[in-house]
Amino acid sequence: MVNAAESINENLPIAVSDFESLVEGLDYAAKGRTGYNFFSSRGELQQALTYRELREQAIVLAQRFDKAGLQPGARVAIVADTVPDFPIFFFACQYAGLIPVPLPLPIHLGSHEAYVERLRSMITRAGAEVAVGPPEMIHYLTEAAGTLKMIGTPADFYALPHAGGDLRPLAAHEPCYIQYSSGSTSLPRGVFVSQRAITSNARGIGQHGLKLRSGDRSTSWLPLYHDMGLVGFCLTPMLSQITVDYLSTKSFALRPLTWLKLLSQYGGTISFSPTFGYELCVRRGLNGSAKDLDLKRWRIAGIGGDMVRAEILKRFADTFGVTGFSSKAFLPSYGLAESTLAVTFAALDKGTEIDRVDQDHYASNDGVTTVKRNPGGSNRAVRSFVNCGTALPGHAVEVRSEKNDLLPDRYVGRIVVKGPSVMDGYFNDPAATAAVMTDDGWLDTGDLGYMVEGRLIVTGRRKDLVILNGRNIWPQDVEWAVEALEDVRDGDVACFSVIEPDGDEQMVAVLQCRLHDPAARENLRKQAAATVRKTCGADCRIVLVPPKTLRFTSSGKLSRTAVRQDYIAGEIFDISYPIDQKISPGSAAAQSGD
Repeated sequence: MVNAAESINENLPIAVSDFESLVEGLDYAAKGRTGYNFFSSRGELQQALTYRELREQAIVLAQRFDKAGLQPGARVAIVADTVPDFPIFFFACQYAGLIPVPLPLPIHLGSHEAYVERLRSMITRAGAEVAVGPPEMIHYLTEAAGTLKMIGTPADFYALPHAGGDLRPLAAHEPCYIQYSSGSTSLPRGVFVSQRAITSNARGIGQHGLKLRSGDRSTSWLPLYHDMGLVGFCLTPMLSQITVDYLSTKSFALRPLTWLKLLSQYGGTISFSPTFGYELCVRRGLNGSAKDLDLKRWRIAGIGGDMVRAEILKRFADTFGVTGFSSKAFLPSYGLAESTLAVTFAALDKGTEIDRVDQDHYASNDGVTTVKRNPGGSNRAVRSFVNCGTALPGHAVEVRSEKNDLLPDRYVGRIVVKGPSVMDGYFNDPAATAAVMTDDGWLDTGDLGYMVEGRLIVTGRRKDLVILNGRNIWPQDVEWAVEALEDVRDGDVACFSVIEPDGDEQMVAVLQCRLHDPAARENLRKQAAATVRKTCGADCRIVLVPPKTLRFTSSGKLSRTAVRQDYIAGEIFDISYPIDQKISPGSAAAQSGD
């Protein structure tokens, strides 16, 4: 029988991220009884790995790496499956002086060829010397990078000799790992995370954002190759001796309520999810397996990784309020891999604080966009944005114009950040690094937003912004409005703009359609077009496509850029037309879809 790692270290005082390196943190955590637990899709405990066991096994594996001839600084590519092997290999690299490179699993990544190409690009650009993955992944790794020194399963590496192997622990001034952004595609950029960056970010998260305390327990289904899963629910908990209960991302997708079951059964107090995770649970509702849930101890229900949708969070709180869940547990945040993970946190125990602005919220004056707060009580349409809070201690966040001038409150502009958690740069890519750093040393996040009394409000990605006749249109507004139609599901719509052959910009909404009757399809098209027109006052080309057409990043976020590329390349076809009559800008089929 497997015994789960405990929640409390009775004889070890909690030290919330008070360390200068991961090795120093694990050496301390190993003195207690907390650690990582791994569960099946049905919530059954399969394996437990205390921090003491993690340290012991990581040290032996580090000696195997040394005996195998890996030199300090060598990169080790690790498929980040949600199993004990991943943290063992990750921390073995820390003790051996090697640089781990977490690789994604084949989820939301398209075809076999696309996934292999993604792996090949990451492994090549990182300069990895060895790669490890579960048995079912070896053929992918071999196809992607068959010329490495060694490609094998964890068992293959555990079988290597270790006697006489030396340890070379990574110190506070040295690097830590390479993190590839979930949005990276054909040319992935690896964030070179230093020990200083990860420990400072974990300190800000633990001491300021979450205010971790003895008895806290984390629960996570987030992928460990993504920054929120790796930093938020692997490294930060260890650095604060907090136990984590893991459910794999695939298991969560199959049975979302198992996430809540684990929180209930094991007394989880902290868990994060993008908004869509909460929405999946709402869809399942309080069925037979959820009627006995007890979520009173869930004190922090974090939201991050994508735009926060307040209406979905309200539905979650309404649905699961009978379990003891409090809407005050919701904790919006903002972050990105280039700043290790977290940049801002909202205030604890406040729930989601909404800034409501007029639907014609973006008034441009001399090229500068401002937002006007809606006072309420009027019949004017409003757009709700969620307050993502203030910057971590020692960090700063500003909103600047395209000319890099600091903007006052309620002026929409580029979000830039600065602080010890910000990356030193992209690995072996000085040009890409220079492209995201301002002349005065701030990181340009690529996001847009505005400030209100020191609090950050994020409005979207700059590259996704649709500009029609000088008007700013946020694709999320269009997508969310269309998704509210009866025959459309959340995540079924991608909005973007394209330049037509005549030079005009055209807004496009690609809509996954499950209707089979031609008349019903055309009615949906008209409804969608009318909804967009009502939402933002602009015409939009509606393209109906089969389910599973839209592309998503490795973390489950919609990739508008990839969908737009498919559309422009003629790889997307409208189901109302013959399959060989592909839709592309300027085509007759596209024009008839207006």
